[in-house]
Amino acid sequence: MEVLFWAIVFVVFIIAEVSTVQLVSIWFAVGALITLISTYFFADITILGQLGIFIVSSSLFLLLSVPYLKKRRKKGHVSTNSELDVGKHAVVIEEINVDSGTGRVTLNGVDWSAVPDAAGAVIAVGSIVTVKEVQGAKLIVGPVS
Repeated sequence: MEVLFWAIVFVVFIIAEVSTVQLVSIWFAVGALITLISTYFFADITILGQLGIFIVSSSLFLLLSVPYLKKRRKKGHVSTNSELDVGKHAVVIEEINVDSGTGRVTLNGVDWSAVPDAAGAVIAVGSIVTVKEVQGAKLIVGPVS
């Protein structure tokens, strides 16, 4: 009867792993499989012994796989295209004024909504500005330095 229980536990953890695809329950699935095999070949193992086998084997598999997973994980920060625009120069095509809620610039042929980096600053049409930050679809700009 315990063999059937561990088979069901194994299948449940495999289904959970396949549905999440996040390496959440794979260690428990392996622990359940090892406990299933142990219980099948050694029928005299107590419930506490089976639970111990499950916990130890799941933990051991987790400890053995973590260094491998850390090595395979990409390191560092991956820049997005918007971060590549920081530091570039843009041309003001609509006066940038926080008080009136206006401000548009052209950067690489694309029109962007823009706000000044200094509070209360007004930047005239035709001015060249530097992109200081990208916040969603809005550029934070300042005068060219």
